[in-house]
Amino acid sequence: FQDVHVMIFVGFGFLMTFLKRYSFSGVGFNFLIASFGLQWALLMQGWFHSLDPETGKIYIGIESLINADFCCAGSLIAYGALLGKVSPVQLLVVTLFGVTLFAVEEYIILNLLHCRDAGGSMVIHAFGGYYGLAISWVLYRPNLHQSKRLNGSVYHSDVFAMIGTLFLWMFWPSFNSAIADHGDGQHRAAINTYLALASSVLTTVAISSMSQKRGKLDMVHIQNATLAGGVAMGTAAEFMITPYGSLIVGFCCGIISTFGYLFVTPFLEKYFKLQDTCGIHNLHAVPGMLGGFVGAIVAAAATDSVYSKEGLIHTFDFEGNFAKRSPGTQGGFQAAGTCVAIAFGLVGGAIVGLILKFPIWGDPADDNCYDDEVYWEVPEDEETIPPVLEYNNHMIHKHQEM
Repeated sequence: FQDVHVMIFVGFGFLMTFLKRYSFSGVGFNFLIASFGLQWALLMQGWFHSLDPETGKIYIGIESLINADFCCAGSLIAYGALLGKVSPVQLLVVTLFGVTLFAVEEYIILNLLHCRDAGGSMVIHAFGGYYGLAISWVLYRPNLHQSKRLNGSVYHSDVFAMIGTLFLWMFWPSFNSAIADHGDGQHRAAINTYLALASSVLTTVAISSMSQKRGKLDMVHIQNATLAGGVAMGTAAEFMITPYGSLIVGFCCGIISTFGYLFVTPFLEKYFKLQDTCGIHNLHAVPGMLGGFVGAIVAAAATDSVYSKEGLIHTFDFEGNFAKRSPGTQGGFQAAGTCVAIAFGLVGGAIVGLILKFPIWGDPADDNCYDDEVYWEVPEDEETIPPVLEYNNHMIHKHQEM
């Protein structure tokens, strides 16, 4: 539980600090929406999963707390796409609806479709990623270039973000195995995640170096794409994907995620009008979707000879109403679950985005984005921004001609 908790508050929080003048908001708003989301998630998930029909009470254990943390993760991922462009009140709205949607889609995927998703590739990452992207797409800002000078990192902000990355990286095996079946499932989940993460680091560094003319590394890739293996192992981690299987998944995800940062994010911004600050498309949405389909393939390929009969029943919970289900059918349902998560994310995100478009939320102006000073008391010595000529309106056109 502690590991997951650290990931939510320290890992995600510091991962968001990479912007020059937005570190307070990265950590602070992360803290705010995670704390708000936890409380709402305990209630929402309680109503769906642990409500006792006789007494009308919700029973809470350590697993409920872990699940509430997972539930927050979906909204925190969505925050990554909106980083720097929304107000704290808007983030609370995103979290309110995000947790609600999460509880519903989780109930559909895990209970009605009976998918297995211990590390949440589908439920958390695919959903959270597409949810954030849909909101960001609806809230497109055509004049965001006015804040361009602040949409970047400086040396120390990248070091802080790297701390977040390392915390996430170290604790990801716990994240994926926290609610897996105790015993074998949990051990498998930790081992497979560990290997996938390790191999995604190697490919990320390789592709990042290859992409630059002089072979230099890009900090953005190292901060984010190195985690893609863990995201993609979420569903399949507790299955018998075998160590080399997880190495392959990590290998591919490192490549896909890094290419995403190099080509896909600029492409989406240019042609689809999608402004994705942290690149959650490459770290969560796509690896989460892939993880769901990898899980479907591994589940469909499960056989008695590999798992033993009891192992199959235990791993996939073929009990009660689902006792007659075959691994092949299970694979189909796993794939369907991934699609449900993506659909919930896109449709829910579009609706929430429309709600956030009302001009009542106090979001920053186009030339004030990515700046802590809008919402925080910033210490004096930090406020020495060199005067930017563009502040005077009559200088704007001259500046573009120069």
